[in-house]
Amino acid sequence: MYEQIDAYVKRLIKESTPEKTIWNIETIRQGKKTSWNYIDGCMMTALLSMDELFPDDGYFGFVEHFIDSFVQEDGTIRTYSQEKFNLDDINEGRVLFELYRRTGKEKYKKAAELLYDQLEKQPRTGEGNFWHKLIYPNQVWLDGIYMAQPFYALYEKNFGKGDYSDLLHQIETVRERMFDEEKKLYYHGYDQSKKAFWADPETGRSASFWLRSIGWFAVAMADLLDILSESGTRDTISRIFTELMEGVSAYQDPDTGMYYQVPDQPGREGNYLETSGSSMLAYAMLKGSRLGVLPKEYAAKGHKAFDGIVKKYLSFEDGQLNLGGICLVAGLGPENNRRRDGTYAYYISEPVVQGDAKGVAPFILCYTEILRENG
Repeated sequence: MYEQIDAYVKRLIKESTPEKTIWNIETIRQGKKTSWNYIDGCMMTALLSMDELFPDDGYFGFVEHFIDSFVQEDGTIRTYSQEKFNLDDINEGRVLFELYRRTGKEKYKKAAELLYDQLEKQPRTGEGNFWHKLIYPNQVWLDGIYMAQPFYALYEKNFGKGDYSDLLHQIETVRERMFDEEKKLYYHGYDQSKKAFWADPETGRSASFWLRSIGWFAVAMADLLDILSESGTRDTISRIFTELMEGVSAYQDPDTGMYYQVPDQPGREGNYLETSGSSMLAYAMLKGSRLGVLPKEYAAKGHKAFDGIVKKYLSFEDGQLNLGGICLVAGLGPENNRRRDGTYAYYISEPVVQGDAKGVAPFILCYTEILRENG
């Protein structure tokens, strides 16, 4: 099966261009032109991980060509708009540091500086956390930790002063405000003002748990532990990460090793085993174990989840592999979209698709961790 997965990833880049990818299902469905976005950014990160293991298979060249279609010689980024103050737009910048290291092209450093400038100007809550987007005032989403903080850490490590105190404070605030001590899970969002229609009037939290948001947070923690391998900041992140993994592992489906779209309500009508979040948690467990932060049994948990995804959702159609069981998108609000209210009914109502990078990219990342585990 592993050889087939290799062929699947190669097909993804063979059939994609910067103008039109086959993995950005949202763009395809909406008929939009490609843009600088976190979905492609996730895939670029995954492809660089494949390049580390298969340096002769063209992955780096594809990523460089893809990013070059957006990053201009002066460091400006085509289609990017800082004025939106959207943390999602930071994510694709993660690959700029490796591109700069490998090629020495100044435009990659300039582009990273442009994105860092957004973070310096990003609106914040009263407690100092980045707003998720300008259109979501005072709101912190778990997704945003993944979108911004690994880039933030990479910038400080490569071009900054190595000061991770702000980053650490934001993660500690998320732990304080969004972690459920009883269920040992993190809520999707938190509104410090407690004014959003979806926010609990007493806690500011969203109504229920969403698997992929927890997955985003887990991947961010695992990646930060790797980036900050020589920093004292790592101890606090390690503690928060270990607690997170211990908590979520209790919700692992015993048969498949996967996790449910709403993880604390398995068996409830409409709930389903979801690919993207399961891949993210599997990746985080495998990587956390490899880095020596998590006990070795977590690698086995991650491996079981990966195998469960392969068995349940990786299928042949027309002679080609396809990955299914992926929640297309989910969010909270804004005010004029009250369907996105953070309830159980909402999360299970979003479309389930195959081939979308929000599931495919973490699946590939998980696959690379398994290959590393196997030597």
